Formats: sequence, C-alpha cells, structure tokens
Amino acid sequence: MDRKSENVVQQRTQGVGPESKGFYIEFFQFRERPFTLLPDPELILWSHQYRQASSVLEFGVFSHAPITLLTGAIGCGKTTLVRELLAKLDVDTTVGLISNAQGGRGELIQWVMNSLGMKFDANAGYVQLFQAMQDFMIAEYAQGRRTLLIFDEAQNLSQESLEELRMLTNINTGKDEVVQLVLVGQPELREMICRPKLEQLAQRIAVSFHLEPLDLPTTREFIIHRLRAVGGTGAEFSLEAQEFVFKVTQGVPRLINQFCDMALLYAWAAESRQVDLDILTHVLRDNFFFASQLPSYGTPGRDHFRLNRIGPATEGEIEVTVPVERGSGASK
Repeated sequence: MDRKSENVVQQRTQGVGPESKGFYIEFFQFRERPFTLLPDPELILWSHQYRQASSVLEFGVFSHAPITLLTGAIGCGKTTLVRELLAKLDVDTTVGLISNAQGGRGELIQWVMNSLGMKFDANAGYVQLFQAMQDFMIAEYAQGRRTLLIFDEAQNLSQESLEELRMLTNINTGKDEVVQLVLVGQPELREMICRPKLEQLAQRIAVSFHLEPLDLPTTREFIIHRLRAVGGTGAEFSLEAQEFVFKVTQGVPRLINQFCDMALLYAWAAESRQVDLDILTHVLRDNFFFASQLPSYGTPGRDHFRLNRIGPATEGEIEVTVPVERGSGASK
C-alpha cells in the first residue's frame, strides 16, 4: 500500500464505527457484518469438532449425567455452545445460569439460589441456605422438572467451591436425578479438577469435551462460510490473507472475527474489493487489532499467539511467531 493509499485509509477510517453510514457492508454488498462478535446462529460454522462438542454437551444433559465438563481456550465458542443448548431444552428443565461465581463456603449456594430466582436471607447460615435450596430442587422434581445448573467461567471457582459443587450432586438419590451440573471454563479448569484433592468430583464427571482452536483448513472454511452467509462471494479474502489471519490469531474464532472485521474496514477505505496481505499488515501496524498489542502470555501447549512488532512502522516489519500446531477446532 503506497503512501497516497495510506492517507486515504486514514481519512476514511477516522471516526468510523461499525454502524456508520457507508460502512463496508454496502461496498461489499453484504446484508450484515460477517464477522460480528454477537452470537448469530446463521453465522456458526458447524465444523467437525464443533458438532462433536455440541453432541457431547447435549448427550450429557439429556442422558442425565450428574456432571458435564466443557473446556476450551478463550474465544473458542464455549458460550455459543451453551446458548445453543439452552435453546434446545424442554420446559420441564429448570435452568440456573451462574457466571463468574466467586467466594467461599456458602456464597456459592447464594449464587445458585439467585440464578434460580429464589428469595433468601443473605444473613442465614449455610445449613439453612442449603436446606432451602435442596427443598426447592426436590419440589421442582416432584412437579416433573429437573434442575440444571450451568457454571460458566468455572475456572474462577476455588477448590473449596468445586468441592461444594460435588456436594450438590448428593441431592440425587438412587434413580432420581434431581439436579445436574454443567461446568464450562478455560483449560485450567480441567487442570484443577485433575488434582488429587478433587478426585471425588472428577469421578462424577460422566461426560467431557475440550475445544481446540481452528486449524488452517478450518480457519479458511470459517472465513469463507461467514462471508457467504451474509451474501458475499467468499473471495473477499485472498488465500494468502486467510493464511495470515490464521497465523496471527492461531485459529481462535473470536480473534478471527475481530481481525477480519477491521480488515474489511481497511479494504473499504482503500476501495479494494479484496483483503490481501498488504491490508492485513496495515491493520496491525496501525494497532487497530487490539489483540496484537497484548504481551505474549502463552506457554508451551497453550492456545495463544505472539506478534512481534519490529522497528518503525514501515512495510515488511511485522513478524508473526507461530506456536505449536493445533488440531481442527471449534467455531463461534
């Protein structure tokens, strides 16, 4: 991209937001933004692994598994899977969705009761709160409804809280499955549960699945699928650009969406009908893709990427350090 083109990009992108009039949607003749971060069922790429994850999650819930575990790196589509699951549940399921629950003994019970819409005295003792919660679940079961508790971002729970979750499953007796748990979290959640002190909890996990980021072929498919889903041709990103997106994002769907969204903005500003390496490099150089500014926080085997920016912002000075190979992954 020459200096004149760069000036045009800067002028046209200055002050432009995602919903601005004349945004790239009309330029590319899209019906809507293909890489929005908002969950949209029509934009989901049901890759092989994502279908597997969805099937395993549904099997765990509908087979009345006491505990189902779903883990994956940040931005790999775990929350989207949970949303899809919720849409398929019958009316005979009472759902409590708990996100970012924290605290010590007793506080977890309050999080659960609040998610179920129960009224309680915050100053009541642990035994009293637990008994009230148990009575509620048993009453629901007597009415033909089982209770499903979904803990999102469960890696934030302490070891004490995770052990408390195991105690919740003691409400089940014999063939009566009164309550089920679904634990959703980042990879460290799996590591926590594998600790010897949580062996009893681990033994009650009947179904589990771990989402990996996308591999290169699936990343290409992800980009093309979303472009075509909104009325595009699928050729709005060159093959080289698709590969570069994969190298920078390491196949994490959320990062792919962010990077590609900004790349289309730059292509529109440069009046280019296709995103190429030059445009992607320009996005990185201008620091509009925020994730590229983050310090390297990955360790061997973790699902992160590192981008090294070298010297002054001139063409050809972007180096992408690619970690270990990834398997085919999930889609968001």
